[in-house]
Amino acid sequence: MSVLRDYSTAVSQPTLPLDAPGRPVRYDEVVEADGTLRPAWKTLASLALAVTPDEMHRVDGEITRFLADDGVSYTRRDSGSQPWQLDPMPLVIDAPGWARLDVGLAQRAELLNAMLLDLYGPQTLLREGIVPAAVVVGHSGFARPMARASAFDTSPLLLSAADLGRDGDGEWHVLADRVQAPSGLGFAAENRRVLSQVLPDLYQESSLHRMDPYFSALRAALLSAVPQHIEDPRIVIMSPGTLSETAFDQAFLASALGFPLVQGSDLVVRDGWVWMKPARWPSTKPTERIDVIIRRVDAEWCDPLEMRAESRLGVAGLSEAVRRGRVRLVNGLGAGVLENPGLMPYLPAACEHLLGEQLRLPSTPTWWCGDPEARASVLQRIAAEDPALIVRPIDEPRAATAGLDPTELTARIEATPHRFVGQDLLPLSQAPVWSGTGRAAAMPLTLRAFTLRYGSAYRPLVGGLAAFRETIDSAPITKDVWVLKSSDADPDQGLTEIAPLPSARSIPALAPRALADMFWTGRYAERAEDLLRLLLATQAELDQPGAHAAAVDGAAQVLLGALHRLSGARFLDPDAEFRSLLLDAARPGSVAHSLARLRDALEGVRDQLSGDTWRVFANVDRATRALRSSAHTHRTSESAGRMLAAILVLYGVTANMIRDTGWHMIEAGRALERGLQLCHLLSAGLIEVRTPRVERASLESLLTTAESIVTYRRRYRGSLRVADALDLLLLDRDNPRSLSFALAGLRSHLAAMPASTGSTRAERLLDHLETELLAVDAASLGAVTGGRRAALADFLADVQAQLEQLADAIAHLHFEMGPPAVSLSELSLIELTEALP
Repeated sequence: MSVLRDYSTAVSQPTLPLDAPGRPVRYDEVVEADGTLRPAWKTLASLALAVTPDEMHRVDGEITRFLADDGVSYTRRDSGSQPWQLDPMPLVIDAPGWARLDVGLAQRAELLNAMLLDLYGPQTLLREGIVPAAVVVGHSGFARPMARASAFDTSPLLLSAADLGRDGDGEWHVLADRVQAPSGLGFAAENRRVLSQVLPDLYQESSLHRMDPYFSALRAALLSAVPQHIEDPRIVIMSPGTLSETAFDQAFLASALGFPLVQGSDLVVRDGWVWMKPARWPSTKPTERIDVIIRRVDAEWCDPLEMRAESRLGVAGLSEAVRRGRVRLVNGLGAGVLENPGLMPYLPAACEHLLGEQLRLPSTPTWWCGDPEARASVLQRIAAEDPALIVRPIDEPRAATAGLDPTELTARIEATPHRFVGQDLLPLSQAPVWSGTGRAAAMPLTLRAFTLRYGSAYRPLVGGLAAFRETIDSAPITKDVWVLKSSDADPDQGLTEIAPLPSARSIPALAPRALADMFWTGRYAERAEDLLRLLLATQAELDQPGAHAAAVDGAAQVLLGALHRLSGARFLDPDAEFRSLLLDAARPGSVAHSLARLRDALEGVRDQLSGDTWRVFANVDRATRALRSSAHTHRTSESAGRMLAAILVLYGVTANMIRDTGWHMIEAGRALERGLQLCHLLSAGLIEVRTPRVERASLESLLTTAESIVTYRRRYRGSLRVADALDLLLLDRDNPRSLSFALAGLRSHLAAMPASTGSTRAERLLDHLETELLAVDAASLGAVTGGRRAALADFLADVQAQLEQLADAIAHLHFEMGPPAVSLSELSLIELTEALP
C-alpha cells in the first residue's frame, strides 16, 4: 500500500455520525471531495503513488540527516535551539490555483506600502475616518519618531510576507501580515534544497518553479535601493544575534545574497551617516559607510535614543539617519504597525481609497473591539463560549489570552477595548503529514507567502513555506511548497531576465566582533583537537597490559596529569573522567566545552562560512549520542576518534576560504592556541624526571599527542631523547606542530590585518618572543638539576605568559570597540547630572 493511496482512502471515508455537530469542513490539499486526486497531484500520481511506507521512512531519516549536516535550527525562547523539522510530503499547487493567489498577494503588498506611506505621511486614512486613529496610534508598532510628511523613503516596503490559510471552500484568506522583518525565505530555500535531494525522481519529474531567480531578483532590488548613486554600495543584514529564533534564516539570507550579517553593536552613527564600527572606536575614525540595512530587528529595539532606551540590539541615532535619507532601511522603521490585526476590517476601504481597487485577497473575518458594534458582537460570542472565536491583543501573541476565562477576558476588553480583536477560527485546509508510524495523518496547515518589490511592481515568490503545529505552543513542522508550471517553457518565478547591474569588485570589511569570533574559532578548534589527541593517547596507554597496575609515575599517569592540567580533575576512574571530558559542556576546559564555544563562535559568523562547516557538528553530535547510549569503555575512544575526525574536517573547510581578514584571524587564533597547548603539554610531561622506561614511554606519547612522532622517527635515527624532542617541538621551523612554526605563522597572519603597522604592541610582543626563541638551546633546556628540568620549566612558563599577553594585545588592537553599551534606563539621575558639562 502506498502512503498517498492510503491517505486518500482514509480522508475520503465518510465520518460517522454524518451530522456530528461542530465538525469543521476542511479543504484537503491532495484529495477531492469524491476521493480522487486534485489536479496538481494527478500530474505526479505515477511517482507519488509509488512511495511506500518503507521509502518514506528512508526519506524522513535522510531529511533529518541533511538538516543536521547543514546545522539548520530554530531557536525558541522557552526551550532553546531545536532541530528544524521538514515533512517529506510537499504542498503542491497547480498553476491556475496559484495565479489567483499571485494577483492578490501583489495587490496586498502594494496596498500595505501605500498605507505605510500614508500613516507616516499625510495620514488621509486617519483624517477621513477610513481607519480609526485609535487602532493605529494604540499599536506598539506605530513609530511616532517616523511620522512626518517629509518622510524620505517613497517605497518603504521592499519585502513582505503574509500567512495564509484556506477556508472550507478552498479560498485563501490572510491570517496575518508579516512586514516588519519578514522571516522564512532562508528556511524555504533550505527546505527545497533538502527535498530535491531526498526525492530526486519526484522533484525532477515535477515541472515546478525553481527559487534561485527570486534570490537574484532580491539581490538586484537591494542593490538598486541605495539612497543615492553610489558605485560600490555597502549593504548589510542587521540581526539581533545568534540567539534569535530565526538566526539560521538570517545567516542563510546573508550568505545567499553576499551581504555581511551584522549586529547593532557593529554599527555606529557619526555625522548623520551609518558606519561599520572600527576596532578601538571611538579613538579610530570609521571608514566603511553603510548604505542599505536589511533589518531583522524589530523597530522598537532599533534605536535606543528614540525607541526603547534599554535596547542593546540597535544603533543610537539610526532613526535620524533614516529621516535624513542617509541610509535605506528594509523594511522601514514603523512598518510593524501594519501587522496589526485591528487594521484587517478596514483594509477593503483603504484599498479603494489608496489604490482605487477592490481588495482581492480577503483577511480572515476580524472585528476590532474599539468599534462599539463589533465589540458587542465579540462579547456576546465570548459569553456564549463560541469555539470558533479567537480573541487576541492587537500587538501581542495569540497565546497572551489563550488561557483566560470568559469573565476575565471580558473585563480586559471593556477596560481597553481598542487593544483587542475578535477573529473567526478559520477551518484551515488539511494535507498529509508523515507521522513516522507508517501512515500519513491529515493536519491543518498555513502558508507563508513572500512578496518583493522588483522594479516598479511587487512580485510574489512562486512557492513559499507551509507549516503546521501540533499545538499552539509547539515548534513548527514545515513543508516545501511546489507550484507547478502551466508549461515547461514558463520562466522560473516568471522572471525572464534579471536586470543587469554594474559589476564591481567589493571587499567589505568585517566588524571587530566578527573578527573576534573568527579568532576564537581558531583557538577553540585547536583546543578541542589537542585535548582529543591527548585523551586518545592516554586511553591507548591505559589499554596497554598492566597499565592500571603501573607505578604512580607511569606513562599513563603522566598523560593523565597533562589532562588534569588542562581541564582539572573530576573523577578518579579514568573512563568516567574521559566521558565527562567528552560530554560535559558545562565543565570548563573539557572537549565538550570547547566544542560548544566553537559552535557559538561559528554561529556569529555563519554568513562567512561554507555550508560544509556544520557537518563538523553533525558528526560530533552523532558521536556524542553514540557515547551517551553506550556504557562500554571502547565507545569512549571510538567517539573521541570520531570527534577528532570531525574537527579535522574543519581544517579542510577553512583551507578553502578566501584569504581575507577573517581567514587570517582563524589561523592566528589556531597558531596562538597551538603554542599555548604545547607549553601545557610539555610542562606536564617533561619537567619532572622519571625512570628511563617511563621517560621513553611518556616522550613517545607526548610526541604522538603533538602529531610529531612520525617526523621524529624519520629525522632522528637514534633512541628517544628529550633534547631532540624539544628541538623538534620548540625550534624546528619546518615542523607545523612546533612553537617556532606557530609563531612564524602568527606573524604573517597579524601582518595581514588592516590595523597592523609592524610596530603595534601585539607585533612587538611577538618580535620579543621570537627573538628569545632563537637564542634557546634545546640541550640546555633538557638539562636535569635536582631531579627536574628547571630551565625548561622557567622557559615554558615565560612563553605561556607572553602568549597570553599577546592574546590580550591582539584583542585590544583588533577587536575592542570602545566601552560596552549602557542603556539610558540604567543610569541614575546623579550619573546623568554629573555627566553634564
